[in-house]
Amino acid sequence: MNNNPTKPKINFSDWYTRIVKKAGLADYGPVKGTMVIKPYGFKLWENIKDSFDTMIKKTGHVNAYFPLFIPKSFLAKEAEHVEGFAKECAIVTHTRLKNDEEKGIIIDPESKLEEEIIVRPTSETVIWSMYKKWIQSYRDLPILINQWANVVRWEMRTRLFLRTSEFLWQEGHTAHETQEEAQKETLDILELYRQLAEDYLAIPVFTGVKTNSEKFAGADKTYCIEAMMGDKRALQAGTSHNLGQNFAKAFDVKFQTKDNKEEFVWATSWGISTRLVGAIILTHGDDKGLRLPPKIAPYQVVIIPISKSQDDKCKIESYLESTIKALKSLGTRIHVDWTNNTPGFKFNEWEMKGVPLRMEVGPRDIKNDQVVIARRDLKEKMFLSRKDIFSEVPKLLEMIQDNLFAQAKKFRDDNTFSVSSYQEFCSVIEKGGFVRCGWNGSSKSEMKIKEDTKATIRCIPFDENPDRKNCILSGEPAKHEVIFAKAY
Repeated sequence: MNNNPTKPKINFSDWYTRIVKKAGLADYGPVKGTMVIKPYGFKLWENIKDSFDTMIKKTGHVNAYFPLFIPKSFLAKEAEHVEGFAKECAIVTHTRLKNDEEKGIIIDPESKLEEEIIVRPTSETVIWSMYKKWIQSYRDLPILINQWANVVRWEMRTRLFLRTSEFLWQEGHTAHETQEEAQKETLDILELYRQLAEDYLAIPVFTGVKTNSEKFAGADKTYCIEAMMGDKRALQAGTSHNLGQNFAKAFDVKFQTKDNKEEFVWATSWGISTRLVGAIILTHGDDKGLRLPPKIAPYQVVIIPISKSQDDKCKIESYLESTIKALKSLGTRIHVDWTNNTPGFKFNEWEMKGVPLRMEVGPRDIKNDQVVIARRDLKEKMFLSRKDIFSEVPKLLEMIQDNLFAQAKKFRDDNTFSVSSYQEFCSVIEKGGFVRCGWNGSSKSEMKIKEDTKATIRCIPFDENPDRKNCILSGEPAKHEVIFAKAY
């Protein structure tokens, strides 16, 4: 395998896979469809995780953990839900292995389970079986629980981070007294997802509601954030579901109201996953590798000492000691690369890994009381006086964060189109990009367009304006303005 990444404009898919592996984010696991998240990739996920975890805890949510294994009968209680996941479920049927003299290690036929167990594809069913025990009165509400966990969905076609048979995610599950409270929770969480994507990952998103055909199985309504990747395809970056009373009815979860009446609980669920790591790569990466937003980068600054002797090394260590200490006191994540590789190798390596700022220091810089600063986003170098490092580095990191967002937003806006005919619609979709257009609200129209172009309605955006628009397929007056795109 060639060690250099393919340029994204030449082969985007190949470029993506090479970047993931070359930058040390992940590798393929021994079971088809699984992945090993390497330390650098896991730290990136941890920074995303910690950012969002802080956000939800500020709003009163708490973390818990629920079992990986779910009785098959639980999924059967919510028909729409099980239908949505039936083709992706991994099923445990036996509990033991044994050694056979002729065949070697085999499944012990005597260990067959009376009821098969589903490996968690999502946790609504197991969580609502517990809420049945925990909720009796309005005094027990709301329940605002989140968990960080792994899930298994036996995908046929997989790609590192974007779609794997096992992945890491966050899933919130809340229970409420009223429909209004559940709806507010659903939209409040969606807003937090928007903030996470735009303020931390530097990824601009459209927010809106899914059509009935695209909503989560078992939800009344699904809301989403949709992002444009570097190949002009869409990626669903987060979803928030108003579950209504569907799961409460399936698991008979009722509560005594303030009026001493009995009513089913109202519910939400919401989630993001390690596909956000893929989204960062696909949004910001270039022909040199990753470009990581400073707020979530494993290292915000990498220092490259340029030394030819032990004496040089000692002088550089002494020269930077107070500066490093000062930057770390601000919370700056710093790595000093003391490996024996050449400076050129180190420059390329850390460009590949997407570190926002590179600081180069050699004997000449010490003599001039300066450092060389390289910005990963602009591929520009500058000299910075040592006395200014403490004040300027935080400013530069903020500028890089803002610039990555601005670049991504310009790319998205430049590739989001309005069209006047179905022929023009098909042409844009074929070339790549988002199309904002009218839709008559018919699932038949939605499916016809999908069959013709492989594009789906990514969302009905909150800022839709269907007035004086016609359905792009039928020509009828539009019920909604929607966003169509091909998607991951």
